[in-house]
Amino acid sequence: MFLFIYDYSMLIRLAEYRDLEDIKYIFNAAKMKMIHDGNNEQWKDIDYPFCFTEDDIEKKQCYVIEDDAHEIAATFVFIIGDDPTYSYIEGGKWLNNNKYGTIHRIASNGRIDHVFSKVMDYVSQFDVDIRIDTHKDNLRMKHLIESNGFTYCGIIYVRDGTPRLAYQKEKK
Repeated sequence: MFLFIYDYSMLIRLAEYRDLEDIKYIFNAAKMKMIHDGNNEQWKDIDYPFCFTEDDIEKKQCYVIEDDAHEIAATFVFIIGDDPTYSYIEGGKWLNNNKYGTIHRIASNGRIDHVFSKVMDYVSQFDVDIRIDTHKDNLRMKHLIESNGFTYCGIIYVRDGTPRLAYQKEKK
């Protein structure tokens, strides 16, 4: 298991089943923030994205970020390897066919700053390109993705058939 100390006051670790209630709370807080920002469609289903969390924990691809009080303040999924959702892209193409990791379901309860930067610092330790996607109405995430050096590659479709803006960042 990778443990990642961010700045001696934050810890990124694999999520455990005991973290489920905290993760559910974080997803609900993130949904409320998205609605406040005008993004009403991305996580509109009542159980989404929490419905995948137990499976993500089982597969050891769900992570939590603990704050300096050792309370869970954010979560994300990081998967290394082919993502079936990314096998078809329209209106563009991936930058390359290199091995990649995908960031999914990144969310925060708002108690810590710079969550996206912390996640990027963590995933940069892996020798892979990074792919990520977001809903067209998620202006906050689009800004974070684009300001962190990702290149827009086209449109992908998630499990429910809705489109997402797809991005890739090549490893350094």
